[in-house]
Amino acid sequence: MKLQRVALCFRALPVMFAVTLDLRIFANNVRCVSLIRYIDLRADQYWNVCVCVCVCVCPQAEQQLQKKGKGQPSEMLEKAAEQLMSCFRVCASDNRAGIEDSKKWGMMFLSNQLFKIYFKINKLHLCKPLIRAIDSSNLKNDYSPAQKVTYKYYVGRKAMFDSDFKPAEEFLSYSFHHCHRSSQKNKRMILIYLLPVKMLLGHMPTHQLLRKYDLMQFADVTKAVSEGNLLLLNEALSKHETFFIRCGIFLILEKLKIITYRNLFKKVYLLLRTHQLPLDAFLVALRMMQVDDVDIEEVQCLLANLIYMGHIKGYISHQHQKLVVSKQNPFPPLSSVS
Repeated sequence: MKLQRVALCFRALPVMFAVTLDLRIFANNVRCVSLIRYIDLRADQYWNVCVCVCVCVCPQAEQQLQKKGKGQPSEMLEKAAEQLMSCFRVCASDNRAGIEDSKKWGMMFLSNQLFKIYFKINKLHLCKPLIRAIDSSNLKNDYSPAQKVTYKYYVGRKAMFDSDFKPAEEFLSYSFHHCHRSSQKNKRMILIYLLPVKMLLGHMPTHQLLRKYDLMQFADVTKAVSEGNLLLLNEALSKHETFFIRCGIFLILEKLKIITYRNLFKKVYLLLRTHQLPLDAFLVALRMMQVDDVDIEEVQCLLANLIYMGHIKGYISHQHQKLVVSKQNPFPPLSSVS
């Protein structure tokens, strides 16, 4: 009997798809409100969520919104998000149906569509209610693998922009490892955001990985950070600036400079082989990297930041103009600090 019900539901999909494909429904509040009300009234039928799915799944969604809407693209996307959010609330508040027929099964798909829009219009703060709703759902582990991969991808990106790098690594790593192995384009897209997070946590990608996914733009960045080569890092960021800005990760990669300072200063420590390091030695190292507009006060500021962040164990002796580092593990591994 259950199989018959499923068959009937999917038999209706082509009709619903034809009816709801036109995304102008989002620009017409009257028709959209009617649709949401219709979904809400059919409390015992999960297939109604498919109406929302059919509307969202159109690959030319943004193009249609831009061509058929009278306002600016961002305005049309915001209108679409408002109506999708209404559908999401209907699904989230569905407590009348049994779990098998619950419209809550549509929550993650709709949240993923809303994530796409919020990232497009740069309103990431609107993602928080969606994340809270999914996290509190008793179905969060039961959605399809494809939906979970997409969800973790967007939540990981948001965590990255919030500078929550360890959760970002966890979410993006999940998306990368659970993404279908034939979806190389999607894996590459995930890596664009996973690589900066990994590097900030001290895990550098291999040359082989970068070549496999055509991400050689990160090769010189990786080499520069590992070697503490500020000059090479600045050149790499400048060379591929357009690509990094288009991906929205340029400012995240700028944060790698503090890691590069740490690795450069560690080289000074290894060369001098003492736990009392003169500040002039760091000044010389910076000038070798063509950082000419720096003085002792700025060196002290850099060292103070590194100590505060836990990248160096030690203190600055202003009286003797020296950095005194711990005799045991003065430069802790980045993975244990971040």
